[in-house]
This record gives sequence, structure tokens and C-alpha cells, in this order.
Amino acid sequence: MRDAVIVEAVRTPIGRGRPGGALAGVHPVELLAHTLRTLVERTGIDPALLDDVIGGCVDQVGEQAMNTTRYAVLSAGFPESVPATTIDRQCGSSQQAVHFAAQGVLSGAYDLVIACGVESMSRVPMWSNVPPGADPFGPGVAARYPGGLVPQGVSAELVAARWSIGRDEMDAFATTSHQRAAAAHAAGRFADELAPVPTEDGPVDADESVRPGTTPQILAGLRPAFEDPRFTARFPQIDWSVTAGNSSPVNDGASAVLITSSETAARLGLRPRARLHGFAVTGDDPLLMLTGVIPATEKVLRRAGLQLRDIDLFEVNEAFASVVLAWQRETGADLAKVNVHGGAIALGHPLGASGTRLLTTLVNAMEQRGARYGLQTMCEAGGLANATVLEAIR
Repeated sequence: MRDAVIVEAVRTPIGRGRPGGALAGVHPVELLAHTLRTLVERTGIDPALLDDVIGGCVDQVGEQAMNTTRYAVLSAGFPESVPATTIDRQCGSSQQAVHFAAQGVLSGAYDLVIACGVESMSRVPMWSNVPPGADPFGPGVAARYPGGLVPQGVSAELVAARWSIGRDEMDAFATTSHQRAAAAHAAGRFADELAPVPTEDGPVDADESVRPGTTPQILAGLRPAFEDPRFTARFPQIDWSVTAGNSSPVNDGASAVLITSSETAARLGLRPRARLHGFAVTGDDPLLMLTGVIPATEKVLRRAGLQLRDIDLFEVNEAFASVVLAWQRETGADLAKVNVHGGAIALGHPLGASGTRLLTTLVNAMEQRGARYGLQTMCEAGGLANATVLEAIR
């Protein structure tokens, strides 16, 4: 029976998504191409053997339009015969790319495939693909949800209210994320996954959003980021405690993983690092929007034939602290095993790249800590979530 294994995983450092950010001067096609070239260099594969390159990107407009992944393949110098496509499952786009790639390998449709993702939020800001006044939902959705859907920040507030997650708890969680990320950088934990990016100002070799000096006291001074008079009367239960400090920032970055079967890996002289043991995707309430990680975790564990206690490490995307804390409340997971090298609050969240970024970090953390099983899950706009279980190969 065929399996699907990861033989290499890389990511760029993550830059702040704003003018003057470390990667703001790099075109998103070039960011993604850099990770593709790095995969080929580190594995020694002939890129002509690739059956497909599947990339995630959220705001597919402007410099990220026209099938960004295809042009990254060409910019990377791969043969013109290598196909590529770009998909959008919002924040989980590149995690979904991994699932599609693995399913292709398992079915026999692919032997060698790259799953990847990119987002340059400094060059293509969020919602650039929705012109002012445009309605991306349509009348059917408006009729089904007559109160109207809300921005993600308001959803994060609703999650905090439903699970009684207070400001102090969210700020403490965010502080831990920065502390873990800073400690991981200092200990060289990211050395094997990072592909430093050359720029006109010199190489970028570290994540730009990590703030080692973060404390709960500093975060307590930040004002709520999403308080809006349009929603205060509608949602009186909200305390308005989600801030820029306990949310992920906007960022630039790219990441990529090479997926094949054990049989093909042996034939090509590649070393499998982790097996894709199970994957799932699910939908949930689009008003709460960010809670899909809870049923996705249950679903992927059931499909993998595992229980929560079997998982040694978790990567749960820190879009907002309230999301991870609500997930923990429902699953009972040990937070000491969650995002052990820091999460998106510290490292950053370059939307389309985050799925394979989390996977890259998880693969390396599992090797460094001798873990057998790892689980990754991400909330996604519209009330969606992906979940993936990895099994270490030694």
C-alpha cells in the first residue's frame, strides 16, 4: 500500500508585512521561488521529475494574481514542463495544498510533488481582492445569516466571550509565544528549516516579528483592536479584549515541502522524515468563524485511529490567542506541547504560507524532541479548518 512522506521542508524567515519590512522589497513570486530552489538544492532532485507544484495564496490579486505558483516554478528555473496551480482555502491554503499533494501520492496520480504557499501582505494587503463596495457573499448568504457575518477580529472576540477567556489569559499566552520563539531562535532550533532570503539590504535570516522583551504588562497597555460601534449593541457579551498584541501580525513569507512515497524516496535516494498519517477538513459556524479547529482535531484523530494522548506535539495556528485557548478548553490538550517554538503571534502569519510554515516547524520540532506523532490545525475564514497528523520516520 502506498504512503505519503515528507522528505524536506523549508521556509523563509517571516518579515513584517508593511512598507520597510525586511521582505517588503521582494516580489511574492520571488519569495516562493526561493523556497522551491532551496528544496531542490537540499534534496538534489531533478525538478523535471516533479509531477506538480501546488501552492496556497489568499489574496490572489495584483502581484499575487495569475497563478502565482506557476510563475514561481518558472522563476525558480524549473523546466517549463513542470505544472503548477494556486489554491485558496484562506489561512489554510498551503495546508490544503499538502493534503491535495498527499492524496495525489496516495492515489498513484503523483510520485513527486511540492506543496507550498506564499503571501506578501506588505505588497498585497488583506482584502485587496475585494474592491470597495463589493459584496463577496451574495444574497443567499445574507438571507441565511440575516444579522450579517462579521470580521475575524470580532469573531475572535465572540470566541473569547463564549469560552470565558479573559484579557489577562490571552496576554499571558501571547507573551509565552514570544518567549518560546526567541528561545528557539537563540538555540538554533530554526536553523534547519530557514532559507535566508538575499535582499538589497543583505540577507534576511531571522523572523522579524519576534519581540523577546514582550511581557504581560507591556501587552496590557494596548487598546482593543476591533471594538466597533456597529457590533457593541449586537454583541453585548463582548468585553473587547482582543488586541494587536494577542493577535497575529500581518507578514510576508513563503514555505514549501517535498512530498513523495517511501518507494519513490528509496528509488531517488531521498530520506523520508515524516509520514502523513492522517488529514481532515471541516466546516463550522461562519459567524464564530475560527472554531473549526475543534471539530477538525476530533475528525483527524478519529481518521488516524489515534487519541489526543497519543500526540506528542501540536501546532495550532495562533491567528488569535482566543482561538488556541478555546481549542485547548475543548480538547484538554497540554499547552506545554502546543507551539513549542512559538506560534504566529510571535513568528508571524503570512496567510497563504502559514500552512506549510507550521508543517515545516512541526517536522523539525518532532525530530529535535524525539516525538512520534504531531498534529497541526488551522482556523480559516468562513468557518473552515484543516487538520493534519504526522508520524515521525526514524
